[in-house]
Amino acid sequence: REHVKEKARLRLRAFDVGAKFSRLPLAKASVLLPLLVRGGRLHLLLTVRSLQLRRSPGEVCFPGGKSEAIDKDEIDTALREAKEEVGLEPEKVEVICRLVPGIDKMNHLVTPVVGFIEDTFQATPNPDEVSDVFVMPLEYFVEPVTYKPLPYKTSSGYSSWMHCFTYDDPEHKMSFKIWGLTAHFAVFLALVIFGKRPTFEVDYDLDNLISSSENNFMNLYASLYERKKSNL
Repeated sequence: REHVKEKARLRLRAFDVGAKFSRLPLAKASVLLPLLVRGGRLHLLLTVRSLQLRRSPGEVCFPGGKSEAIDKDEIDTALREAKEEVGLEPEKVEVICRLVPGIDKMNHLVTPVVGFIEDTFQATPNPDEVSDVFVMPLEYFVEPVTYKPLPYKTSSGYSSWMHCFTYDDPEHKMSFKIWGLTAHFAVFLALVIFGKRPTFEVDYDLDNLISSSENNFMNLYASLYERKKSNL
């Protein structure tokens, strides 16, 4: 188990962006990508948003949310939100790195924070925010059973493809659909850790994953900035 973790740690640290994108003038949010080892394989913990929520009810996502004044940085935000949503104590997370951010539908700058948690962690979902919690193999995000790309356009007119996975969870006897920014972060995490080509198309130069991912993000940000300027 330690060998699997150590290999992942080394790969992830090479991709740590730290506070590199923190100064961009967008509202901030963070998500925690909780990794755990089960049966000698890396798994990811994901949540299903409560059906009572106004925004994206019933959708699969990572624990996370908007930054608050009390948060020191993006890591603080991710850990605080994970505690509020699934009862994960911050000291039970071994934070490894921050990866290249994304921009959500509300134009928040969303930073993915990667951390290891114990495989024995028992989530206690906050019913106001989370209806379900499940765990799936990280490898599914490079070698999925059910996958389809969805074409989409961002609010700034930037055209791209959105990953969409369907995962049949043997534990819950349920199917979960993982798409949008959640799928985008999960795919990137899997590419970083496994360093192998996925069975589907991705818009990265896989031989230069660090620079390619940062360039993709800056192009997305630039398209958003241009739209803001043209609206003034």
